[in-house]
Amino acid sequence: MGKKRIISIIGLGYVGLASALGFGLKGHKIIGIDSDQDKVRLINGKTVPIYEKGMVEALASAEISATTDYKQVLASEMTFICVDTPSDEDGVIFLGSIKKSTEQIVDTLQDKGDYHLVVIKSTVVPMTTEEIIIPIMKAKAGVRGRDWGVCVNPEFLREGRALEDFLHPDRIIIGEGDRKSGDLLQELYSDFEAPILRTDLRTAEMIKYASNAFLATKLSFINEIGNLCKKMNIDVYQVAGGMGYDERIGRKFLNAGIGFGGSCLPKDLRALIAKARQIGYEPRLLEEVLRLNEKQVTNLVQLLQKHVSLKGACVGFLGLAFKPGTDDVRDSRAIPVVQALLQEGATVKAYDPLAMANFKALFPQIYYVTAEEVLNCDAILIITEWEEFNHLDYTGKVVIDGRGIEKAREASIYEGICW
Repeated sequence: MGKKRIISIIGLGYVGLASALGFGLKGHKIIGIDSDQDKVRLINGKTVPIYEKGMVEALASAEISATTDYKQVLASEMTFICVDTPSDEDGVIFLGSIKKSTEQIVDTLQDKGDYHLVVIKSTVVPMTTEEIIIPIMKAKAGVRGRDWGVCVNPEFLREGRALEDFLHPDRIIIGEGDRKSGDLLQELYSDFEAPILRTDLRTAEMIKYASNAFLATKLSFINEIGNLCKKMNIDVYQVAGGMGYDERIGRKFLNAGIGFGGSCLPKDLRALIAKARQIGYEPRLLEEVLRLNEKQVTNLVQLLQKHVSLKGACVGFLGLAFKPGTDDVRDSRAIPVVQALLQEGATVKAYDPLAMANFKALFPQIYYVTAEEVLNCDAILIITEWEEFNHLDYTGKVVIDGRGIEKAREASIYEGICW
């Protein structure tokens, strides 16, 4: 059992809050820092500002306080930076938040005499910590020699299971700026049951991007196979099941469908493509993975048009979140589909167990209804594989299925996107 620490965490979104609560459940004292005053107020009131399984119970028991004041970093021994790094249309990640956080941390550390470890948990492309973060730290006046250390500690958290994944990781990657920093971070993780790999900074950054790029590639691969299967009347789910018995391949991430979304896979894939181009390399495979993912949306709309004239039609959506178990709609496949249908003059009615409020902020003009009301539309699109959709009555309906909901096959007219 490692020593109990006082840890400050900058940014209390999905990654930051999961990390804060996870370390808190391990007995560490947590100081959470975020610029959003409403989020800080909710956390201090023991209310979770996002939906994540297990977080309500964790917040009730973990020793965590939230604040907007960076000076509270002084009370901690190490700081994890967990701020967002969104990307622009070209895939280049925005580093404004992480630069600002680094500057504020270092300004604060000038008043501290003891060693302090800064850990980059935000997702940044390889070489960012070496070429941008550390130079910022070194350039700040008053930072005394090596009274601080830097590590990169990428996260591999799945939304909907972020806290569980934090507490039971597949692996822990420690990119170390120096041996002392790596030793301290490894000691913090000493009571986690997972293999620990220590690397240099840029390797740790690349492991995160390579992992997500591989998962995205696997999904686009099975969608390509599914598109072929549909033309030959082959069930791609049986194909994937047969492939999955090969331990070199595995069954996970072989569910064909409308494609991947969310805040990680699309963003990280675009960022890695942008980084590759920046250093003079043309990442053709990665570019095709992204193109195939976007094409699946077009395929879904084309299947719908085979059965329904969109102008004036009522089209129902089952699912708006990018995946089940979360209320997150970032890069949800529902977004481009809704856009396409509205442009064609269709009326859209939508249902999702958790994500309707977040989706309404993007599309206030569509109707948010119950699942039963969706079933009364001229056609139904299944966008998210919520388990409850396997218990609806699709008899007499027109269903275009983007996620392989078995019960939906009972519809009078049923089309799977690639099966």
